[in-house]
Amino acid sequence: MSTLHYPAVFRQESDGRVNVRFPDLPGAVTDGADAAEAYAEAIDCLGSYISVSMTRKEPIPSASVAKRRQRLIPVPLWIAPKFALYQTMMRQAVTNRELARRLGVTEAVIRRMLDPEHASKPGKIEIALAALRQRISLTLEDAA
Repeated sequence: MSTLHYPAVFRQESDGRVNVRFPDLPGAVTDGADAAEAYAEAIDCLGSYISVSMTRKEPIPSASVAKRRQRLIPVPLWIAPKFALYQTMMRQAVTNRELARRLGVTEAVIRRMLDPEHASKPGKIEIALAALRQRISLTLEDAA
């Protein structure tokens, strides 16, 4: 089981702004006027980083375990199912063509499922994950 969140380091700057960086994701940095804005910006930054990496077909490092003073940032819902499919295919070395064969669809269908800009139906991604012997679930937690 893997969870869809990444640890981030929040650092208060001398000018009052809060800087955020993701140790696992080189170049994924953002900031906010205060802690709440920085947290919201961190979620957006994480989603954008994943989206761009998927579009470029680049490997995306797995999340490490959060260390002391790191906060876990959830992968935003708009990209999480596609990211789960992308990571699973990479981990299992399953090509678009192979997944299309397993599902009895064209390769173009798989490309659309993996396209961050395409509005894929979550049920279709669930079926694709099932073909890879995975399932995605949503957990509701108290905000801290």
